[in-house]
Amino acid sequence: MFWADRIAQEVMNKFGPKGPMVIRDEKTVSGRVHVGSMRGVAIHGAVHEALTDRGVANTFLWEHNDFDPMDDIPVYLDRAMYEPHLGKPLYTIPSPDPSAANYGEYFAKEFQSVIESTGWTPQFVWARELYLSGKMDSVIRLALEKADDVRRIMKEVSGAERKPGWLPISVICPQCGKMTTTDATDFDGETVQVSCYETKVTYTKGCGWSGRVSPFGGKAKLYWKTDWPAKWKVYGVMVEGGGKDHSTKGGSRDVGKHIAKEVYGYDEPFDIPYEFFLVGGKKMSSSKGRGSSAAEIAALVPPKILRLALLGKDINQAINFDPEGDTIPVLYDQYDKLAENFWTGTKDDYARLFEMIHPGRDIPKKSSLPRFSQVAFLVQMPHMDLQKEFPDADRAELAERALYAKRWLEEYAPEKYVFKLQDTLPAVEITNEQKTNLKQILEFLTANPEAAAEELHAKLHELKAFKEIYLAFLGKNNGPKAGWFLSVLPRDFVLARLREAAQ
Repeated sequence: MFWADRIAQEVMNKFGPKGPMVIRDEKTVSGRVHVGSMRGVAIHGAVHEALTDRGVANTFLWEHNDFDPMDDIPVYLDRAMYEPHLGKPLYTIPSPDPSAANYGEYFAKEFQSVIESTGWTPQFVWARELYLSGKMDSVIRLALEKADDVRRIMKEVSGAERKPGWLPISVICPQCGKMTTTDATDFDGETVQVSCYETKVTYTKGCGWSGRVSPFGGKAKLYWKTDWPAKWKVYGVMVEGGGKDHSTKGGSRDVGKHIAKEVYGYDEPFDIPYEFFLVGGKKMSSSKGRGSSAAEIAALVPPKILRLALLGKDINQAINFDPEGDTIPVLYDQYDKLAENFWTGTKDDYARLFEMIHPGRDIPKKSSLPRFSQVAFLVQMPHMDLQKEFPDADRAELAERALYAKRWLEEYAPEKYVFKLQDTLPAVEITNEQKTNLKQILEFLTANPEAAAEELHAKLHELKAFKEIYLAFLGKNNGPKAGWFLSVLPRDFVLARLREAAQ
């Protein structure tokens, strides 16, 4: 059973076969959201789709967390402009661009466009609206009234000690607007005592204000390990997973489920702990600018290929997406194999995967699929006509692959995929043995002017004459499949180049 269907069945076994169910995930929009965050979107989105396919009523909520504080400045922003805003909630910070009302909205809108373009359809909600509307007030009150229990749970479950009187909220200073510089104590049922310290954190300074403040109506935010389970209760969440690091013993999920039950009186949602989505083997940080943003990767491949990257492995397997390596050509080859399998009428997990990678189940009709690596080579040859080289290919699919091949070649492709057919014989060293091989290839082509790519490749394999072909035509030691490469070039050009190189 395909992994999304397996999880959907487990959810139905736990909660019943009809629903309605609430599935939820979130991301703090502290900067450009990296493509790694799309795995959470994909997993929750796939389970949402699998439940919907089974006729189970469910809602998929995606929260843009714009109420967290800015604790670092992304490397691609003006540090002098944003340094005064460190420690403030993201939604109160100016946008880098006038297209958005504030900082959080700017980066949330970029990520939301990626989610939508990739074919997932969650209901988008905002953390600031949840707090400012007062919907969090009841759980804030519970957390403050049961602060002793929160401190006890944190110590028992994760070993984290909190001093007596500590409260699990971050209050926004009414004077400087910062929240990471404040401490709150002494909840009297309506207000808390707040002090804004100059030296509480190293990256920004508090203003020294002190006084009593109401923690309700968006004036304060629960700390993460108390905030997460609070949202489960407020939204009525039944399914919510997270990266495997959250689900370790003593981790935030472990703390959260105890706080949910003992403080908020709510059972933990169905968990989906999943492995990371890595870019070039690295886990990423939105604020530090490492890795590739979701918007950049979404522009690099069409939705069906990005969905294949995100859905093609089970949740317990890490995904390594390396745009500077072989990832994209390999994904296209995988897509082509899935398509051929699906079009034969086979009903298996691979056919199910092929269905789910197409947004809206818009599955293409059977056609000839041009290999992406060959398209990527041909778009670098300005004299080549793609339609003539792939006469049976679907025109729209061929045009799409050509478009994305060009983007990949311009921005990320490794050197081994980048070729330029040399107009003149390259200034490279060709040994006498290689010249002898080139002469034999010349003789073969002269005697067999209609030789097909397979025949050419067999001859080259017999002579082990691949390197000299690439040197003579491309000026480098590697290239595309050599027999096919020669077969798509004008024959007179090939013969003339072989003659010159063999001298």
